[in-house]
Amino acid sequence: MNLFLIIFSAVLVLCSLLSLVKHDYWTFRVFDYPRLQLLLLSVICLVLLVIYFESSALHWGLTTTMSLHVCYLFSLIFPFTILSRKQVMETRQDLPDQSISLMISNVFEDNTNSKGCLAEVRKADPDVLLLLETNDRWDQETRELEQHYAHHIRVPMENTYGMLMYSKLPLTDSSVEFMVEDDIPSIHTKVILKNGMEVQLYAVHPTPPVPQENVRSTERDKELLLVADLAKASEIPVIVMGDLNDVAWSHTTTLFLKMSGLLDPRRGRGFYNTFHAHHSFMRFPLDHAFISEDFKLKQLKRLSNFDSDHFPMFVSLQYEASAAHHHEPLQPAAEDIQEAQEKKTKD
Repeated sequence: MNLFLIIFSAVLVLCSLLSLVKHDYWTFRVFDYPRLQLLLLSVICLVLLVIYFESSALHWGLTTTMSLHVCYLFSLIFPFTILSRKQVMETRQDLPDQSISLMISNVFEDNTNSKGCLAEVRKADPDVLLLLETNDRWDQETRELEQHYAHHIRVPMENTYGMLMYSKLPLTDSSVEFMVEDDIPSIHTKVILKNGMEVQLYAVHPTPPVPQENVRSTERDKELLLVADLAKASEIPVIVMGDLNDVAWSHTTTLFLKMSGLLDPRRGRGFYNTFHAHHSFMRFPLDHAFISEDFKLKQLKRLSNFDSDHFPMFVSLQYEASAAHHHEPLQPAAEDIQEAQEKKTKD
């Protein structure tokens, strides 16, 4: 048992130490994801150390190290628990003409259950729908959405990075951009609310740092930070939505929030893990909607799965002129600004 606890403790701590290395290579960045899993395993390890405690220097050292490790991991996920302060306040009034609801769904390109997807869309009934990993087949099989969504932007692709956007609300100044990689699109558009107000919307799906996709996080980080600059410079309310292939608590996502001035509705409410839908122990919050200070939250929920590897997310927001007075966006330090600049210029 002693040898097992030594190895168990060492592996868990090593995983966290590797994530602290500020390098873009996937072998370091992949450990940003399983914070919840590492925390649970570390608690189990600590309990075993207490149960099989021996009064020796090695055992004291392991127990102390694992206690500190548990505290460190909990500090990373604490902002996303109900114990933490909400970053986005909930609205106390219903103003339909100033509201917008969003559904984000990575459908999994090889998934053939398009009918299940359409059923979930009908049930959620969002104002704006973003379908990711959509190819020509998905484009054709979801065309009936045009009956209820008069406005749409289609970018079907066969590389798992296609996008389909449907909207009940008018879209204007729309464009499809390839900001970092020639085959990775993003949608930039303005949405017109019922009261005539414009909202800037960015739909993104950068590549993850995994061997079969992209061995580095360089391109993902660069795209997110370029979008952060656009969001920061916008003179109208902003929403950034999509599968960011990054967890809510990662250093990169935190840097994105600092540089963009946007808010995360998850903070103070829960994890809302969206991937992997078929493996309950290995789930992470990858699908996001980050919003400017102009909004308050009406509803945030995870929707039902329809054979994809992602759960869809639903977010309902309301513009309120006084909302900014109730919010506290993360502020960048000098080193954050320098790091962001370096990431944006890295090839």
